[in-house]
Amino acid sequence: METPDWLAHRAASTPRRWALREGDRRWSFAELDERVSSLGSWLRDHGVEPGSRVAVAAANSLAYAAAIHALARLGATFVPLNVRLKAEELAWQLRDAEVRLVLFDETHEALASSAAESAAVPAVPLPDLESLPSAPAIRRRFRLEAPHSLIYTSGTTGRPKGVLLTFGNHLWSATGSALNLGLRADDVWLACLPFFHVGGLSILLRSVLYGIEVSIHRGFDAAAVNEDIDERGVTIVSVVATMLRRMLDARRDAPYPPSLRCLLTGGGPVPRELLERCARIGAPVVQTYGLTEAASQVCTLSPEDALRKLGSAGKPIFPTEVRVVDETDAPVRAGEVGEIVVRGPTVMAGYHRRPAETARALRDGWLHTGDLGYLDADGYLYVVDRRSDLIVTGGENVAPIEVEEVLRRHPAV
Repeated sequence: METPDWLAHRAASTPRRWALREGDRRWSFAELDERVSSLGSWLRDHGVEPGSRVAVAAANSLAYAAAIHALARLGATFVPLNVRLKAEELAWQLRDAEVRLVLFDETHEALASSAAESAAVPAVPLPDLESLPSAPAIRRRFRLEAPHSLIYTSGTTGRPKGVLLTFGNHLWSATGSALNLGLRADDVWLACLPFFHVGGLSILLRSVLYGIEVSIHRGFDAAAVNEDIDERGVTIVSVVATMLRRMLDARRDAPYPPSLRCLLTGGGPVPRELLERCARIGAPVVQTYGLTEAASQVCTLSPEDALRKLGSAGKPIFPTEVRVVDETDAPVRAGEVGEIVVRGPTVMAGYHRRPAETARALRDGWLHTGDLGYLDADGYLYVVDRRSDLIVTGGENVAPIEVEEVLRRHPAV
């Protein structure tokens, strides 16, 4: 199956709607489309062609966002680099992904250049998009089974694995999220998660499909995020639990304005005391469970269930399916902890150059996540921990999160 170019379609449909803003700079969808075409022409001059893999080492910015769209338009695969890693770690990823070109911003020039030199890959700085000459519009139809991005996991259990996500994976993820959280014409989604993280990337891709604005933050600053929410109409924010805690601390638990309709919180189980703290001030926290291998969200708690199912990650977004299984892959009973497995069109195409690991993760159509959780009697998912993190003591399995919850209650912690 194919679709029209997502950004081109959006720019034709609602050209004057705001697409992106970063500080005082703001682009409409028409302006974004024009700059993406100019950047695409520039990338072609630097040897990027259909099938190329291009890495980006940069902080969130307008230029970074445009590069992601330009690579899709050229038929190249986007390889985001985690700029928190060392140069030698990134060099290994560049070699493993067989990257053709590395793009970087001024802040990460030394890191990117060192990694690229070690991997024998050319590296060039992202250009000033507003100084690029106008170029003929580049148009492409997107094959849903074609690779869009190759995202490396954290590698906590060894070498990181490259997760190959298709256009179809991202499209279905955006569809499921909208059906669950709803969509408003005045929505503004604040992106302070890094674009090298699937959670940050997915915001950019959703925005062109939805026709909503993204407020780009180069990094996370709790005061800056709160100010954007309070004064600039942000309606949705994606964060992890630590970021949410810092946001509440920075405002001393003052209520958020009614324009903020969703604090989407994922990246791991959210501590119950933090959820209760949000409930006390009416902060619209919505817990979600997802992973790179499923193009971000798997389950998300609907806003109307936020207090009724406190601590739950919700139900699967359409059309994803979720089960909890035992070591024989048989479904367990409601309330019983087991491994979370996922099925649906958001599930990755596989791990790059890892056929054995792909076969272990994808069995009988189900993605085995390695995460532990349970479904309650109503079908709501509760995430407990990662199986690889379990502590075995005295013949008993202990989830670290259970110990962490006790420690967090101590006033000195």
